[in-house]
Amino acid sequence: MRLSMQLNYAGDFHASLPQILAFEREGLDVLWVAEAYGLDSPTLMGYLAAKTTTLQIGSAILPIYTRTPTLIAQTAAGLDEVSQGRALIGLGASGPQVIEGWHGVRYDRPLQRTREIVEICRKVWSREHLRHDGIYQIPLPQDLGTGFAKPLKLISHPLRSRIPIYIASLGPKNVEMTAEIAEGWLPIFFIPERMREVWGKAIDAGLEKRPEELGTLDIVAGGMLAIGEDLDHLLDLARPYMALYIGGMGARGKNFYNELAGRFGYEKEAERIQELYLAGRRQEAMAEVPLEFIRQTSLVGPMGYVAERIEAFREAGVTTLSVSPVGNDPLGSFVKVRQMVS
Repeated sequence: MRLSMQLNYAGDFHASLPQILAFEREGLDVLWVAEAYGLDSPTLMGYLAAKTTTLQIGSAILPIYTRTPTLIAQTAAGLDEVSQGRALIGLGASGPQVIEGWHGVRYDRPLQRTREIVEICRKVWSREHLRHDGIYQIPLPQDLGTGFAKPLKLISHPLRSRIPIYIASLGPKNVEMTAEIAEGWLPIFFIPERMREVWGKAIDAGLEKRPEELGTLDIVAGGMLAIGEDLDHLLDLARPYMALYIGGMGARGKNFYNELAGRFGYEKEAERIQELYLAGRRQEAMAEVPLEFIRQTSLVGPMGYVAERIEAFREAGVTTLSVSPVGNDPLGSFVKVRQMVS
C-alpha cells in the first residue's frame, strides 16, 4: 500500500514546502495538488517537481471543462518531462457551481467528455496524427472553421507514451467508467466498510470491460490522520471541509457530495447541512456534520485503532492510502503509518 497526501490549496504554498520535503524523506509516495478556484495546479506541480526527487506529483483534480483535451495532454507531457516521469494526471468534472460560476463554461455531458479526453490524451502521448470525432472534433471540420485545419501530432517526444490518468468520480456511471478506462480512482468521503454497498456494482461492471494493459485499478482513499490517546477533538478539524463540500459545493438538487452523503446513510443530515450552508450559516452547518461520519472517514485514535482502520481500507481495495496528518506531531503519525503499511 502506497501513501499519498494532498496539498492544501487554500494554504500558504511556500510555508508548506519544508513539510512536504520532510514527508518525502520519510517515504511519502504521492503528493496531490488540488485546483478549484484558487491557484492553478500545474504551476505548483512544476515547482514541486524541481524541489523534490522521489515524489510522484499528481493533479487532483484538473477540471475537464477548463482546458482543451490537447492542452491537458501537453500539460501532462510537460509535467512528466520536468519531473522525470513522476507525473500523475487527475481529472474530474468538478461541479456546475465552479464550472459555470467561476469559469463561465456550460456544464454538460461530463461522462462523455471525460471518456473522450482520456482517449485524446493517449493519442497525443503516442504521437499519432490526431483525429477525433465526438464532442471534440479534431481537426475542426471545414464548415466550422477556416478550412485550413489538418491533423497534427505532438512535436515533442514525451518521456512516457502512457502517463497515468486518475479520475475523481462519485456517481455509479462515472465510477464504472473510471474502473474501465483509468489507471486510478480518486473517491471522496470513503467509508471502507460501505465501499461494496455504495460502489461495488459500478466498480465490478467497469472492471469487466477494463483492458489488460491498464493493470490493476489504483484506488486512492483515506482521511485525516493522528495517532495517540484522547484525540477525538481533532475530528472537529474535518467539519469546515466536509460542510463546504456537502453544503456549499453545488446547488440544491445538484451537489454530488451531498448526494454521496445521502447514499452513506446521512441523507437528513446532508439536507440540513446544505440548508444552513446556503443560508450563510456556516458555523451551524459545520456543527451538523455527524461525528460518526467524520470518524468513519478518518484514521484518528490510538495506534491499534489506526492499524485496524488501515486494514479496513486495505480490505476495501485501497492501494494508495491518502492521509492528512494533523495534531501536535503530524510527521510522527505519518512515520508510524509508513511502518504499518510497509
